[in-house]
Amino acid sequence: MAGGVVSRGSGRSQRGRRKKTPPMAEINVTPMVDVMLVLLIVFMVAAPLMTAGVPVELPKTAAGALPAEQEEPLSITLTADGRVMLQNTEVAAEKLIAKLRAVAAERQGDKVFLRADGAIPYSRVVQVMGALNAAGFNNIGLVTDTGGPRLDGQNQ
Repeated sequence: MAGGVVSRGSGRSQRGRRKKTPPMAEINVTPMVDVMLVLLIVFMVAAPLMTAGVPVELPKTAAGALPAEQEEPLSITLTADGRVMLQNTEVAAEKLIAKLRAVAAERQGDKVFLRADGAIPYSRVVQVMGALNAAGFNNIGLVTDTGGPRLDGQNQ
């Protein structure tokens, strides 16, 4: 080493050279989970807002609510202007039984909720109940608002 030059390697500089790393074999799922949680929250907030109903002034009664079912019951609504609504779709009175039979073929239960505006004559409500019975729906629940008068003359 006296008076000589010390040489490293082949003379190439090691400064600009980096080790070549192999590609990462794992997928980072954290951003995907974040996006899915945000979407879940959005749908949880938006779902209750998407339930649209037909505006009906229900009569009030002292009866309590019925217990919840596993399958969502079918809903028939009689509006104040005389329209018949199957869920949220208007149905002509002469086609009601045919539509109900088609729906009954697809459903497991025979539970139906009948909502009728308080201004509708009772005879019209009974006609729709007869159509429900003719279509095979025998388990009919009449939907009312709570807080109405009782037979003893007192309000709840």
